[in-house]
Order: sequence, then C-alpha cells, then structure tokens
Amino acid sequence: QEAKSFEVVNEWKYMDFEYPTFVERQLAIMNGDFIPKNNLPLGIDVHRNRLFITTPRWKDGVPASLVTVPYPTKEISPPVRPYPNWQAHSSPYNADCSKLISVYRTTVDAQCNRLWLIDSGIVNATISLNQICPPKIVAFDLTTDEMVVRYELPPAQVKQDSLHSNILVDVRSGNCLDAHALVTDVWRFGIVVYSLEKNRSWRVTNFNFSPNPVASDFNVYGLNFQWLDGVFGMSLSSDRQLYFHPMASFKVSPTESASNCSIHCYSLHCQEFMVPLDLLLNESLWTNGSVDTAKLFVAVGDRGFNGQSSTSGIARNGVMFFTQVHRDNIGCWDTAKPYTRANLGLLLDVDNSTMLIQFPNDLKVDNKEKQGVWVMSNRLPIYLYSQLDYGDINFRILRADVDNVIANNICSPLSEAANNNRLALVSIEEGQCY
Repeated sequence: QEAKSFEVVNEWKYMDFEYPTFVERQLAIMNGDFIPKNNLPLGIDVHRNRLFITTPRWKDGVPASLVTVPYPTKEISPPVRPYPNWQAHSSPYNADCSKLISVYRTTVDAQCNRLWLIDSGIVNATISLNQICPPKIVAFDLTTDEMVVRYELPPAQVKQDSLHSNILVDVRSGNCLDAHALVTDVWRFGIVVYSLEKNRSWRVTNFNFSPNPVASDFNVYGLNFQWLDGVFGMSLSSDRQLYFHPMASFKVSPTESASNCSIHCYSLHCQEFMVPLDLLLNESLWTNGSVDTAKLFVAVGDRGFNGQSSTSGIARNGVMFFTQVHRDNIGCWDTAKPYTRANLGLLLDVDNSTMLIQFPNDLKVDNKEKQGVWVMSNRLPIYLYSQLDYGDINFRILRADVDNVIANNICSPLSEAANNNRLALVSIEEGQCY
C-alpha cells in the first residue's frame, strides 16, 4: 500500500557535496569547512528537472545551505551541488551578508519562474543562536539562476531570538511585480509580509500565532524535548484564504463563554486557522494600529492528539496535505469539507508502517500538470538531541501522485463528508489534542 502511494526519489545516509575537485573536498574536510555528519536536509522544492534542498547551518561544517540535485537522477544518493554556485554562499566566518548564510525553506513561484527563500542569517542555532547577518528574503530567476531579489528584514521587524523559517509567495493574476512573500517567525510568533512592488515589509501579529507550552512537549524515537514553535505551516487556497498553524497550537482561553462551548471547549491544541490573504496584504491594517485585527482570524478545527504539524500545501483540487511529525505520517483534508477529525485522512497505513517516513519535516505540492506531493523526511530530533546512525538511511525525499494517493481516502473530493452530527463523549488530559 505505502510503496504504491509514496516513492523514494532520493535517500542518503549522510549528505555529500560535489566539489570542483577531489582535492578541494579533502581540504574542506581537513579544515572543518565540511563535516558530512553535520549536514541535514530540511526544505524541499521541485521545479522542472531540479530538486532544491536546504541545509541550514545548524552546526559547524555546512559548506552551503541551498543545494540542488537533478530530477530524475541516475543515483539514489547523489552528491548535492550548491545553488546557484559556490560563490553565492558565504562562509560563516567574516560573513558577507549579501550572500547566502543559512537558508531554511524555499518556495517556487511557477508563474514567474522564480525560487524564493528565507535566509535566517543564523548559524549554530542548536548550540547558541548566533545572528551573524540580518534575515533576508531572496529570489532567483530559475531561467538564468541569477539573484533578482534581496531584501533584508528591517530591524524593527526582527525581535530578539527571532527565527524566520518558512516562506510562501503569492503572485496576483500573473503580474510578476505584484508579488508578496509571507515569512513566519516561529520563535517570536509573527508573519512578515513583503511587497515586491513596494520593496518594503510589515509585521503581522495575532494571538493565534503563539504556541501552547503544554502542547510543545514531544516524545519521538525515545527522545523527549520541548519545541515552543509558533506559527509555522502556511498554505494558500484557490479562493485566496491563507491557512496556517503553529507547530503546537494556541490553547483556547478557559474564559470562552458557554455559548461557544460546542465549538471551543475541547479544541485545546493542534488547531488550524484561516484568514483572508487580502487582509494581510493590506499594509495600513497592520501599521496604523487603529483597527482591531484580532477577530479577522478564524479557527477552523483541530487535528487531534499528537497532531503537531510543520508545513502544508494545497493542491489544485482543493486538498490540503500536511506533515504529521509526531505520527511519522502525512495528513490530508479536502478544504470543501468541515475541518473535523472525521474528515482528516492519513496517507500511510498506521497498522502496517514500514518507517518509510521518519519525521516528515517539509512538504510541497508541485505545479506540474499531474501534481505531486513531495516530502522531506529527516530524523531531525535524533540529529539534534541524540546521534544519527550513518550506516543507516537517515534522509529521504519522497513523492506521491496527488490523485492516486488520496483515492479511497476521506480527503478525496470524490468522497462524501463524514456525518458531522454524531456526538461523542471524550476524556482528555490537560495538554492533549483529542
């Protein structure tokens, strides 16, 4: 079942880089510029015959933080090549902030043939967060591989210990100048909106961007750790609704009125929210402070216990795909149906798991005529808090056909919505998603 739904495109025991010469590779290893075991792939994107992978500088010895491999590839574990070239990447020592420092995630703007990215400017975040350059939004023309946008976030929009780690781009009606990039600040709970046409940005805040400390407790692979990651996953529907969620969602206040109880009382964590994108693109709403924006954001439902999710994407058929990091699975939801647990599907058979996916960290839906959903599985908690076994497969890029993978699933547009009138009595503990 799983093998038919997700295919392994690439997999690695460890990441190797394609240096111009063998001697240069050996020198990089000798002087510590390249430490293979410290390189972890985080973000995934695809455009035509190339895959784009981010390798943030979480530890020493990461020679470049945005790389590419050909697709399809003749090798299952190819060495990666810095994108667009070695010269575009700065060493973290005596850093050149006009170059790439530590890229977290990317997004492809297929209408205008551009690859956008958020460069956090942070190195060694696992040891002691070191902001060596301002965070910046960068875009490359995928026809020429030339940098066409470089925008540093203004100091007023970057908080102490901010971490900008995800990016989404909207282009209005094919006008490549009328583009906006949205960047999440997962540690200081905001979204920065950048207008290409105006070449300026503004910061959006809302209490739904915050995490719940109780839901920030993770137990995977025998490891227990706490991640206070706020607003993280973003996806855009065809009717221009922005769906978003913190990694561990905000808890509904216990002061909610009794009249709201049927909606809110048990929806403690792992919630999905929505807001019309046009509201975020209206700069004056967020800069003059005269309008109460709190009620513009709507909770649409929750994913249940252990439903923490990093990233998400929506296909042309209206189906949202999202990572399920605690479950080593991929979830799906037909956005035409109510966001209830009965209408949320899982794509891998939980009773017959082959551990094909281990910590799905990034997810993208491509723009090809026959759409695919792409997943980066990277065992991140083991990399951060334990020790990866480099004799084993640690990193995988997987792909599934959008239509095939949801066939016979509740999230297929061909499936009727589950009966939402059934009532159930549930017993939950504080800090659990039910």
